[in-house]
Amino acid sequence: MNAISQLPEDFLYALGSLRKAQCRRELRLGEIPAPTRLAPYAVAMGAEVFAPSTARRQQPVHGPAALAFAADSAGSPDDDEDNELATGRFILLHDPDGSAVWDGEFRIVTYIRAQLEADMGNDEMLGSVAWTWLVEALENHGAPYRAAGGTATRILSESFGTLAGRPETIDIELRASWTPASSDARPHLEAWSDMVCTFAGLPPLPPGVTPLPSRRLN
Repeated sequence: MNAISQLPEDFLYALGSLRKAQCRRELRLGEIPAPTRLAPYAVAMGAEVFAPSTARRQQPVHGPAALAFAADSAGSPDDDEDNELATGRFILLHDPDGSAVWDGEFRIVTYIRAQLEADMGNDEMLGSVAWTWLVEALENHGAPYRAAGGTATRILSESFGTLAGRPETIDIELRASWTPASSDARPHLEAWSDMVCTFAGLPPLPPGVTPLPSRRLN
């Protein structure tokens, strides 16, 4: 009996729904190691948005191909670091016995971080705006949820000594979690991926334009 056959039916359905998610092509989305202590079953996705000058061709994110890709890209880490617009994590947790804290059998935990322009980073309403982006993204994608909560944090970075010439930067971090109303996780991943693009400063897609599928779970 293989490992997949031992997974709960509801979790298998959720995994299948994630594979069907269609995300914007500017987003580099792929599976990452999932936490093992938060729930009996979990899957995690990582996402990055880079400036167009460092955009790369779509690449596999698992197995030997992923290792080869990592080796190919190891020669220019500074380029990526300097041009990364936003990064994030999407984690789907499942406990067949349910959780009173979650108010359900599933829980989605997310994290997004992006560097902002100074004028926007100093806006006192930035935290509430970031939360509004999340709520609107879920509503726009028809992703029903409950028991949502989150924290928005602004991070000011200053450099000193030999790095004193670097300008100050302001980052925004949003950590949020919510309980999906069903095991269909597709609209939740699509909504979150749109949020990452919003944090990166990308304009929304025009009405009627369908986002291209991005990387999917194997």
